[in-house]
Amino acid sequence: MCLGIPGQIVEIVDPENRTAKIEVSGVRRNVDVGLLWEADDAVTVGDWVLIHVGFAISRIDETEADQMLRALRALGAPYEEELQDLRSSAID
Repeated sequence: MCLGIPGQIVEIVDPENRTAKIEVSGVRRNVDVGLLWEADDAVTVGDWVLIHVGFAISRIDETEADQMLRALRALGAPYEEELQDLRSSAID
């Protein structure tokens, strides 16, 4: 199962390649933020984004992120599988 999961940008890793380090439930991974890089409200450190298959696909607010994380945790195994996939993935 592939879920869109919320994460918070903790660092801009490579501005040229539009890559940011994002934390999701304690797991930190590099994610492509290029889709949200040049908009009027371009993302930056501290912002929450929705992540799908290694890409930040939309900016969300902290309240929405919290609600989504609670709902995802309630799924149990599918969410844990998604976190496991995130732990084992890498974008360099």
